[in-house]
Amino acid sequence: MRSLLFVPGHDSRKLSKALASGADALILDLEDSVPDAEKARARGMCAEFASENRDKVTLFVRVNALSSPFIRDDLEEVVSAQPHGIMLPKCSGGNDLRQVDALISVLEKRAEITDGDIKVLPIVTETAASLFGMQTYSHVPGQRLCGMLWGGEDLAADIGATSSRSPDGKYGGPFALARTLCLLGATAAQVTAVDAVYTNFRDQAGLILECVEALRDGFTAKAAIHPDQVAVIHEVFTPSQTEIDQALKVIDAFSKSPEAGAISIDGRMLDRPHLRSAQRVLARAQGQK
Repeated sequence: MRSLLFVPGHDSRKLSKALASGADALILDLEDSVPDAEKARARGMCAEFASENRDKVTLFVRVNALSSPFIRDDLEEVVSAQPHGIMLPKCSGGNDLRQVDALISVLEKRAEITDGDIKVLPIVTETAASLFGMQTYSHVPGQRLCGMLWGGEDLAADIGATSSRSPDGKYGGPFALARTLCLLGATAAQVTAVDAVYTNFRDQAGLILECVEALRDGFTAKAAIHPDQVAVIHEVFTPSQTEIDQALKVIDAFSKSPEAGAISIDGRMLDRPHLRSAQRVLARAQGQK
């Protein structure tokens, strides 16, 4: 999974367009993009869309936050449609994940869905408090957690920042920290680290640069807010054939010398961290659609 495209859950035109985007996953949104007066209608639309299209593309539904009056109704409506996952916004740590896990488990049982079949992908940096709970995700039992996404816009509002970025487009200190903590938290929990959306969807050059930096740092997927961003994300996050061939060469060399701490390939000495990097490249390639 390389790309996750947000789609307003109450807009049938955008839902249809998103299905043709080629994104690895769609995030049907019931939170920020849906006015309160439209949430009930949006729930029904998302449930119907998930039921009809879950065999065509990976589908997540972003429900409203645990602190909202909407989340129970959200889950009641969409879990029975059996989306692949639930995206939980404003998640503060493992305890929030446990609460959502319990709610989903009850609804899965009612709908005769295997317990744990519906995954959870939380957004983990939207409040200042959430940054202090990043290590708690690795302590949550079970297989519900499938990834961690970070975002800066809600965090900026929470801490009173005037912008998440400096004039040159780089993230400011608090947001760079949030990004790093999400990456490390996801790595510790052994789940997918998803980079935040790039909000200027007309700036292809900026998106390319941010994707390259995210991949360099260890993220393996990126969220999108517009279908035009999907192709760029795929181009950057898809290993090239040269990278795949090199990874296979490294893995093959270590398999032939399983006791070796280091090996020589093409005049370079490579050790076990290089083997783990090669395995990650191959895993990314095998995980493509």
